[in-house]
Amino acid sequence: MLIKQGFQQFEDPLDKHELAGLALEDNIDSRVISRDKQNWQVSHGPFNDINQHCVGAWSLLVQKVDQFIPQADELMRTFSFIPYWRMTDLMVSFSNTDAGVGAHIDQYDVFIIQGKGSRRWQVGLPGEYGESLPHPELKQINSFSPVIDEILSAGDIIYIPPHHPHNGIALEDCMNYSVGFRAPSEQEMLTSFADYALEHNLFNQRYKDKSITPRAYPGEIKQQELSHFKHLLSSTLASSSFEQWLGKYLSETNRLSNNEVEEDEHYSEEEIVGLLADGVYFLREPGIKPIFIESQATDNTDFIFYIESQSFAVPLKGRDFVLNFLNSPAYSTELVETPKSCLFFTQLLTKLVNSGFWLPE
Repeated sequence: MLIKQGFQQFEDPLDKHELAGLALEDNIDSRVISRDKQNWQVSHGPFNDINQHCVGAWSLLVQKVDQFIPQADELMRTFSFIPYWRMTDLMVSFSNTDAGVGAHIDQYDVFIIQGKGSRRWQVGLPGEYGESLPHPELKQINSFSPVIDEILSAGDIIYIPPHHPHNGIALEDCMNYSVGFRAPSEQEMLTSFADYALEHNLFNQRYKDKSITPRAYPGEIKQQELSHFKHLLSSTLASSSFEQWLGKYLSETNRLSNNEVEEDEHYSEEEIVGLLADGVYFLREPGIKPIFIESQATDNTDFIFYIESQSFAVPLKGRDFVLNFLNSPAYSTELVETPKSCLFFTQLLTKLVNSGFWLPE
């Protein structure tokens, strides 16, 4: 899908120099993909001298920019019709004329916003395509018939579903912003849940027989026994333990810009109460996307939400207030009336501040 002028009068949240500055940082995932004639190269940051890698037609790509640049975080949140748990990060790229990463196929959805400059995008339909490896880290396809072939200018948006071949070529110096989707595989989820189960001593029930039926062949496993084994495993999947794991798993973004306060610099609840009384603003850090599991009609327990694999619980009566707080980029008592009984909130805010997720201005 192509959305012309999805953003009118679009302004880039950063420029190529700021993007290059991020690529110098040790904890930021960045790379330069270049093509000089038919010679492809992939170089990974952090870079001491990024210019030596920018040969021929080249692109600088930096992951998780929304965690470092507040304006990039705002840009990503304009796509909040996508649930937070389905989002990963905002990848930002700068490309010079003729640069691209070659025709390829991704396994996940992506929205790409055109910033400064222009780029020609071609998108095809799923099918069987010959593959080539011009570089060990670049899996490209040989050719495809485009069903979209358009030039995007600043403010245009293109959506590319999984398994659709695509190719983007910069027609001039340009910036692009890719909203990534989370699409975990069964293997990834199973591995994570197995680790969680071991850590929390789950799946520790042993198989028991109430009765074993005689059989003609002792090597045979009866269907009722097969069902018993399935039930033994599925009972844990149907428990609250699975929900707790899922909330933690889907909230994890491997956040890079964690400003967690040092232990000896932790704020006390009394200090937080004082800051609130003084009208201090508490700002949500870029990239923070709290998630929670929809409650059932029979639920009467605490309201639980998750940030970066940490769980936080507040009384159910405070659910709506806390949700409004989580969805706001800034909080102060001047902006929002705090509940009369707000002990639970000051306790929560203290935990969030000491975790580096909200910070006093």
